[in-house]
Amino acid sequence: MLILGIDPGSRITGYGVLDVGETRPRYVASGCIRTRGDDLAQRLAQIYAGISELIGLHRPGELAIEQVFMAKNPDSALKLGQARGTAIVCAANHGLPVSEYGPRQIKQAVTGTGGADKAQVQHMISAVLGLDGTPQADAADALAIALTHAHARLGLISRGSYGGRRGGGKGWRAFDPGSRGS
Repeated sequence: MLILGIDPGSRITGYGVLDVGETRPRYVASGCIRTRGDDLAQRLAQIYAGISELIGLHRPGELAIEQVFMAKNPDSALKLGQARGTAIVCAANHGLPVSEYGPRQIKQAVTGTGGADKAQVQHMISAVLGLDGTPQADAADALAIALTHAHARLGLISRGSYGGRRGGGKGWRAFDPGSRGS
């Protein structure tokens, strides 16, 4: 099954596609949807079209996306939320389930520390997925989101336990190998 990871942004939206088989996740594709123009509505339409094209091309079974975090600039946070909402609506319109993960949870899953910087995430994504080079920061973040979801799925499958959904379906809880399940 393929997972499409999305790192939303109103100017640059990163994407990453992983194939989650019975062993370890395998890299399929990654990149960025770069919007043009100053009109927010048009940029959101470009994001929708880009994600829709990716869904048509790769046929993922699920979409994973980063949760909104509080930005220093309220206007930026609103635009980020709108870009994120556009991606979620696109996934919903294509019948894909959506799982959400917080920034610290993603960094923890990929690097082992919730306070990792972008360079650490890029390095670990490249190493874990066996990439020849380092992906662009937004693409690496999207791959990290997809990898976080893959880890959650694989952990749940191997342990045979369902951790439950938080907040009405906002994504899987992080898998804790020391727990005995719920």
